[in-house]
Amino acid sequence: MTSYIPFNKPYLAGKELYYVAQSVLSGHTSGDGPFSKKCQKLFEDTFSAQKVLLTTSCTSALEMAAMLCDVQAGDEVIFPSYTFVSTVNAFVLRGVKPVFVDIRADTKNINESLIEAAINERTKAIVPVHYAGVSCEMDAINQLAKNYGLYVIEDAAQGVNAKYKNQYLGTLGDLGTYSFHETKNFICGEGGALVINKEKFSDRAEIIREKGTNRSQFFRGQVDKYTWVDVGSSYLPSDLLAAFLYGQLEHLNEINQRREFIYNCYYNALKPLADDGLIELPVIPAHCESNYHMFYILLRDVQQRTDLITHLKQQNIHAVFHYVPLHSSPMGEQLGYEQGMLPITEDISERLLRLPFYYELSEADIELITKEILNFFVA
Repeated sequence: MTSYIPFNKPYLAGKELYYVAQSVLSGHTSGDGPFSKKCQKLFEDTFSAQKVLLTTSCTSALEMAAMLCDVQAGDEVIFPSYTFVSTVNAFVLRGVKPVFVDIRADTKNINESLIEAAINERTKAIVPVHYAGVSCEMDAINQLAKNYGLYVIEDAAQGVNAKYKNQYLGTLGDLGTYSFHETKNFICGEGGALVINKEKFSDRAEIIREKGTNRSQFFRGQVDKYTWVDVGSSYLPSDLLAAFLYGQLEHLNEINQRREFIYNCYYNALKPLADDGLIELPVIPAHCESNYHMFYILLRDVQQRTDLITHLKQQNIHAVFHYVPLHSSPMGEQLGYEQGMLPITEDISERLLRLPFYYELSEADIELITKEILNFFVA
């Protein structure tokens, strides 16, 4: 029996706890403190982003994006169904009708060739989700958006520090969103960011994030008092979280390199099974640079996946399946969708298995995990 190998494990990469203590001693632990500003500047400088605002979560960033794009009840927005609920919820909360498009079998991203058929006079935006840190085909998506006058809002929750044709994910659409949840590459427990790539959104984004007030302008001396000027909510994370995050961001490339090493260890150990046609492995197109957010395999069917999960669990290894497609969820059914509408999404969702993946996962752990997967197919 192996020692327990969790699916995910939070970690320390550098001075996270020291910076948290610094934040407390500074006397400013609430939002938009010194560490929030450090994180935002690091992103802007490293990713060549026009403006980045830390938020309480990627969900918050998506809600802000929906408000900035002024989506209204009756508008339609195009999404993949194979995503976390927050991607769509942020827009449904504002009365939007979600329009789901099937995914590609290779990258598990929205199939860009199917988007145009889903566009009509009510369509307001396209929300591509960069699955597993591998980019959607952004040139094609942005061209469609330009042709039809639509917004593009990137859900790059899993894509921080990944690239498409040498540009960072989150900086390719009108707006981008990041996550720093404890399951992501760079973490602070809960947290996110909004990436603003169009100047016209900049001032209003600050107002929405500050509960609908012009407080940021007040602190910059642009107004003599701040007051309620627009809709908004409390989307500022504590500077304690930003302090922890900054300790991680100082090791941005080191963390990426470690995750690439883990990814390659998995890939090389399991490739014989793929060569024999027993499993399928992830695909990273040549023009995409992954951040190696996860490692998954595709099994023959849902029963085989269930059996492998059980086998690994018996060996104290925690592997998990991923999303229940949103269109086939109870809420999706209420919105008029049903099973069978998106065949690739439904097939992938029943066969995909995510393996343990975190910064401190050791070579010995990977060897045990892959050995047990190989044993499963030999038995």
